[in-house]
Amino acid sequence: MAEENNQSADGQAAGQQEKPKLQFAVQRIYVKDISFEAPNSPAVFQQPFKPKVGLELDTASTKVGDDLYEVVIKVTAQVTHSEEGTTSFLAELEQAGLFRISGIEGDQLDHTLGAFCPNVLFPYARECIDNLVNRGGFPPLMLAPVNFEAIYARKKQRQAEQGQDAPATQ
Repeated sequence: MAEENNQSADGQAAGQQEKPKLQFAVQRIYVKDISFEAPNSPAVFQQPFKPKVGLELDTASTKVGDDLYEVVIKVTAQVTHSEEGTTSFLAELEQAGLFRISGIEGDQLDHTLGAFCPNVLFPYARECIDNLVNRGGFPPLMLAPVNFEAIYARKKQRQAEQGQDAPATQ
């Protein structure tokens, strides 16, 4: 009976070794690039603030080592005066993170890099943009939450329509 238990335990251990070990770990989160411009100051502060916000988001990922990936969210917020059309400020940020990912391949890896990792990084980007705008003398710019799952799905759909079903990972 003891031999049967040892054999089944050995069999389970062997089965576990055959499966690749899944690993996901955030190694570092950092600002890769940051910029703030208020080209029409101080005149912009002498008029009522009636903002019109334009926001652009983009993500990219790069393999930088064995099981190590850099994911970058680029956020560009341009705020103009809604009536005059003059630029109040322009804030740009590249929020990046290093992620150790192993045991995930193909479409799952592409999804992790294109949707899951940006979801991890976005709260840091949001706080950084808000702080940057506030230090520029403007009211806080609290960015709304972003559904990176939907952005990723649209990106994959466009790639499929264009016949470019290759993963975005380099």
